[in-house]
Amino acid sequence: MKKLSLICLVLLIALQLKAQDYTPTASNLKQRAWFNDARFGLFIHWGPFSIPGSGEWVMNERKLNVHNYTNLKDFFNPVEFNAEQWVSMAKNAGMKYITLITRHHDGFSMWDTKYSDFNIMNTPYKKDIVKLMADECHKQGIKLYLYYSLLDWRREDYPHETGRTGQNSGRTGKGDYASYLQFMKNQLTELLTNYGEIGGIWFDGHWDQTEPEGSKDRTSRIDWKYNEIYGLIHKLQPQCMIGNNHHLSPFAGEDFQMFERDLPGENKSGLSFQKASDKLPLETCETISNSWGYNLSDTYYKSNKELVHMLVKAASLGSNLLLNIGPMPSGKIQPEFQDRLAGLGNWLKIYGESIYGTKAGFIKPQTWGSITQNDNKIFIHILDEKTTSLDLENVPVKKIKKAYLLKDKSPVNYTFKKAKLSITTTLNTTEPDQVIVLEIG
Repeated sequence: MKKLSLICLVLLIALQLKAQDYTPTASNLKQRAWFNDARFGLFIHWGPFSIPGSGEWVMNERKLNVHNYTNLKDFFNPVEFNAEQWVSMAKNAGMKYITLITRHHDGFSMWDTKYSDFNIMNTPYKKDIVKLMADECHKQGIKLYLYYSLLDWRREDYPHETGRTGQNSGRTGKGDYASYLQFMKNQLTELLTNYGEIGGIWFDGHWDQTEPEGSKDRTSRIDWKYNEIYGLIHKLQPQCMIGNNHHLSPFAGEDFQMFERDLPGENKSGLSFQKASDKLPLETCETISNSWGYNLSDTYYKSNKELVHMLVKAASLGSNLLLNIGPMPSGKIQPEFQDRLAGLGNWLKIYGESIYGTKAGFIKPQTWGSITQNDNKIFIHILDEKTTSLDLENVPVKKIKKAYLLKDKSPVNYTFKKAKLSITTTLNTTEPDQVIVLEIG
């Protein structure tokens, strides 16, 4: 009997492994390569949660019940929303893609969905935000990625009784994951059927069913059945990338790995204990202010210098930067965000060659700065304004043809012998990043 049980167990494991087998299509690999070259995207946290002006977690943090929170839909009328302006702003900032919140943890759907009444069509606005953004992205040549929450603070069928959040929303029943799974499949089918080509799906909320980040055991309390969810997405749009902000190593079926408020390999946020994948494209998501969603009390904004450094360090680790804005409930984007995006766009017009299409540098970021590179060039980003000379050991090239400042092509003095590079230059300390180009042979 024990032998039979062991055989059954082995067969079950084999079947599970087979169900999780995933071979990306040629179109998916092409999308991954494009994504890996893109390096810079715009994250948009926006919805009825913007109305109270306390960030996107207001329902959970203020312990609002479902009935009272649902009233927000009657106030959501973003008459100043302009998809053309939003997409143009991202494009002018040098961004190559947009990741749009379609449904956050509060359960509000920003599109014309048949599977929830809590959606944009039942607000005074009555226009499909996802369609307006999708049409404009396709028109302007910006890839569209869609954020979709796995958890829900409103629905009774979400397994809320085992969740870490949403415990004060007034739900008294027991979750029914089979029902909730079908709901998610139905909504994902809408998003991947009615809005043209989608670059990827950005999942969030897995952590609601695990112990906190850093715990020894972060096994999920429920079986999300990702093989079914991921299989559906890859079937509907084979090129569509899947990422999951679970703060763990990538699962089977995922196409990129993201890090929340951290660069790959760092853990300043306390969320990123996982190692960076050496097989999948990487992405860091961060905010311009301290908040994701619109927050009236948040008056801190990262400087242009800080944002340039963030973008450069991400690229030097082989990662994209997904930089967030939280628009006002009216649809207006506050000037502090607009100014900083414009500043990044101006910087990238000069220095974009050192970011787009590059790979991680041969050394990780240092106190003086960091390195990006491609097949023909090494870009040395001097971020510390006090650095006027640099010595690098074990430079993995045979020959350096010439060295110059990327900004104006003015030559840079250097010596290169036995894989040791020494650079001396007079730098302009008023700029956030001095980029030296090494043409290699």
